[in-house]
Amino acid sequence: MIDQYIEHKQSELNNRMLVELKQLNIPSSFMEAILYSMEAGGKRLRPILMMATYEAFHHEPEKIVHPALALEMIHTYSLIHDDLPAMDDDDFRRGRETIHKKFDEATAILVGDGLLTYAFQVVSTSSFLEAEEKVYTLKQFSQASGFEGMIAGQHLDLKAENKHLNEHELNEIHQLKTGALIRAAIKIGAYLGGATPPQIESLDDFGKYLGLVFQIQDDILDVSGDMAVIGKPVGSDEAKNKSTYPQILGLNEAIRMKESYMNEARNKYEESKIEQPILLELLDIFGNRQS
Repeated sequence: MIDQYIEHKQSELNNRMLVELKQLNIPSSFMEAILYSMEAGGKRLRPILMMATYEAFHHEPEKIVHPALALEMIHTYSLIHDDLPAMDDDDFRRGRETIHKKFDEATAILVGDGLLTYAFQVVSTSSFLEAEEKVYTLKQFSQASGFEGMIAGQHLDLKAENKHLNEHELNEIHQLKTGALIRAAIKIGAYLGGATPPQIESLDDFGKYLGLVFQIQDDILDVSGDMAVIGKPVGSDEAKNKSTYPQILGLNEAIRMKESYMNEARNKYEESKIEQPILLELLDIFGNRQS
């Protein structure tokens, strides 16, 4: 069931994304780079997570579409910028050349900048959201993607190269760099669906553990994955002398920790008193994915 659910949502998101982007009045050469970035085969797990959370409370689909599209734009912007030579300096993403390798560095920066800012335009001009809903959504996005979220996480991640971090320091980096946007996805989905404040709080904790699970599995795949499956070089973190969970804990202990966080996430799901088993299935996918 979950595979069919994901495929359906991916198709819906991809179709909506093309409609949204192709209406822009911009040079065709720049549009080519934008579409290259958005058609790169991403799994769309973050917007699907948002939609699944929303559907635990409400089934009016149009209300969640624009926030979901905006979320994928913000996520793609973050990947484009993370891959830049001044950041993580990666040549492959999602199984093909990164934007700065396919086009050039300036184009990559501009595409990333444009996706981030257009995400806020998509939300603020949505005809399906009330004013208060727009304010809440924009606040969550700006906090998760800004100085108190992904930006701080990327800064700490870059500063941590060639240093040996402890578990607490590594958690701090990834709760900001990876976890903040995952938590925003869940909180926005819950809020727009009509969740109560205690439910939003429990689901926010669910998202916190989910973000850690995602990152630990990412680190595990960097050690034991297959480039043909994960879409980027294996061992890139080790080559850059970055601290990872398998490096500081050992592979077996990293797996044990991931499973412990998955159990914590399940407990928070139960605490929220909702009936949306797809969230638990997504948790399993985040924790056991191979790409």
